[in-house]
Amino acid sequence: MEILIPILILGTLGLLFGVGLAFASKKLAVQADQRLEKIHGLLPGANCGACGGAGCFGFAEGILSGKMEISACRVAEEKVKEQIAAILGQKIEKKVKRTALLHCNGGRKIKDRFDYNGIKDCVAANLALGGQKECAFGCLGFGTCVKVCPFGAISMSGQDLPVVDKDKCKACNKCVLVCPKKLFELVPVSAKVYVACSSHDTGKDTKAVCPVGCIACRLCEKACKFDAIQVIDNLAVIDYLKCTSCGECVKVCPMKTIQVRE
Repeated sequence: MEILIPILILGTLGLLFGVGLAFASKKLAVQADQRLEKIHGLLPGANCGACGGAGCFGFAEGILSGKMEISACRVAEEKVKEQIAAILGQKIEKKVKRTALLHCNGGRKIKDRFDYNGIKDCVAANLALGGQKECAFGCLGFGTCVKVCPFGAISMSGQDLPVVDKDKCKACNKCVLVCPKKLFELVPVSAKVYVACSSHDTGKDTKAVCPVGCIACRLCEKACKFDAIQVIDNLAVIDYLKCTSCGECVKVCPMKTIQVRE
């Protein structure tokens, strides 16, 4: 009898606590937004973080809470963004599809001014007096952009220059952010002509270190009938809103700096 009473007391208390917890779990339960799983299921699952969120699930939470815009996802196709907008009862403007583009064609054509024996990484090499290349604006060739691309869209050529596969590129912007020389730009996929240089040195100084650099001769400016290219701070710059990819600037460029994308 002495043992039975404590057992009954403990059993009763356990039952009361169990009922209480069951009631509390239903009463205090947070109702999950059914749209969250739908949106997450539509996303590409790259978890690249380019949107600024903690992967695709974090992005889905962000747009549901209103803290992030649907357009912040650089990877999802436009039709997917439209589906997400429909779930949220929103409308989005269609944007021009873009791809990463490298503004350099120096590579092995540019000599090294010293032997670099450090970490084979562009960011690290740039800390050593701006890198080993004679051109202070040129690609250092260690392929850091290749390593950070989550889609395998960048590879290194035999000239130690990054090559972007525009079919794989999702314009996530990671190569743009990681390049210490700021050589990458996101341009419309339809853009065929580009300036393969980023040097702001004078024409004389550029020519002394690079055989394919822009020398600011302005022949491209004169040849363009659409006012789509201008030399700014010793470098030819293309306005892709005006450019028709006619190729006249490519024909007159004496350094072969302006090229047609393959």
